[in-house]
Amino acid sequence: MTANPNAGRRRLNWLVAAIAVAVIVGVAACDQLGAQRAGAVAGFSVVAVYPHDPDAFTQGLAIEAGVLYEGTGQYGASTVRRVDLQSGRPEKQRALGPSYFGEGIAILGGSLYQLTWQNGVVVVFDVETFEVQRTVQYAGEGWGLTHDGRELIMSDGSATIRFRDPQTFAVTREIEVRDREVPVTKLNELEYIDGEIWANIWYDDRIVRISPADGAVLGYIDLANLYPRSARSSEAVLNGIAYDAAAKRLFVTGKNWPQLYEIKVVRP
Repeated sequence: MTANPNAGRRRLNWLVAAIAVAVIVGVAACDQLGAQRAGAVAGFSVVAVYPHDPDAFTQGLAIEAGVLYEGTGQYGASTVRRVDLQSGRPEKQRALGPSYFGEGIAILGGSLYQLTWQNGVVVVFDVETFEVQRTVQYAGEGWGLTHDGRELIMSDGSATIRFRDPQTFAVTREIEVRDREVPVTKLNELEYIDGEIWANIWYDDRIVRISPADGAVLGYIDLANLYPRSARSSEAVLNGIAYDAAAKRLFVTGKNWPQLYEIKVVRP
């Protein structure tokens, strides 16, 4: 019997088509998985609740050697303070003065840095005495501040995060925060956690996790149910992240919130 050459070609064409479909499906699945990872939203569980000064317009939160520090805002009410965790009361505090609106804080090398909103000044305190060591000028607004152990990391309410030399406050590099191709703006209080930058988003109950290498969004943490909006004013937004790296404890609060929460992130 003579073989049919067309049948062989049909089988070959079918095999090629099947492989092509499999490749397309596989690529699509990988793209979808990558998209899910990039925009993944984590939840939380509450570990403990502590008192927080409801008059504190929280702009910065940090933990150093197991001790909680806070920077507060508003003209005429801006302070830097060391806070007793159990009572929520300041153990030590210093006012910035009526002409300054305090913003984010960071503690590095024995110094506590506090940004100001529109004054273009970072005030550098001795972390033990709260004596002013120096002030340094910078351009633009100051919102959030943290550090990676070497450089200070600063937000200004835009999608841009700047890395700064802790001695001169000069910009060493900057990244633009993007969720895929979309810029994420209104970045506020910052914290550096396990190789990632975590940021509050102004008027949003999510924390965004950011790659310090390129600004890519690594995911979100949804805290909408932590302190209900119905129980707070419009300005009492989520703002304040502090991470105790030694004890692996994560604390969050908000502007004029009566509680500070220790939480555990529940990954999706």
